Amino acid sequence: MSDAQPDPDPKRAAILAAAIRGFAAYGFRRTSMEDISRGAGMSRPALYLHFDNKEAILRALVAEYYADVARDVAAALAQPGAPEAVLTRAFAAQAGEMAELLIASPHGEELLSTSHALSADLSAEGEARLARLYAGWLARGVTSGALRLAAPPEMVADAMLAALKGAKVPPFSAYSARLKVLAQMFGRGMTATRG
Repeated sequence: MSDAQPDPDPKRAAILAAAIRGFAAYGFRRTSMEDISRGAGMSRPALYLHFDNKEAILRALVAEYYADVARDVAAALAQPGAPEAVLTRAFAAQAGEMAELLIASPHGEELLSTSHALSADLSAEGEARLARLYAGWLARGVTSGALRLAAPPEMVADAMLAALKGAKVPPFSAYSARLKVLAQMFGRGMTATRG
């Protein structure tokens, strides 16, 4: 979760922070509502005033992740610069601290598969939003003459997102290095030559 815009409800924010810490440390199945309430500094009945169960908490985490990432990627794509530099910033923003937490956690695979099973709709919506952000940036670059593409912007955006998913292998430092390489490859491959 990003620190840029704090949750307007501090209790909800404490619950989500406690949940992700518990999920990363013990896995989704082994983390109980009691663990989450204790980590958030509240009673279980108080926790249930905010969330019905840990599945609802996980869905809230997924929704927050995509909202944060979309905001951060949009900001990175809005900054001027060579395509390689813009994509390096955008890919790093997309990785974010949640990806680092999942990749570093021994329970990362369980969390990813569980979140996909419980939040496939939110993930699909979030990925579609990211694809639209990248495709829009690409289309604007083609229109301005700054970029040249071998395929439509939507297809290139889809290829970039697929490559980013495929790069998500531990450790996080290697994942970050792969993102930089991908940004270089995509950025250099779409830079319009001035002649």
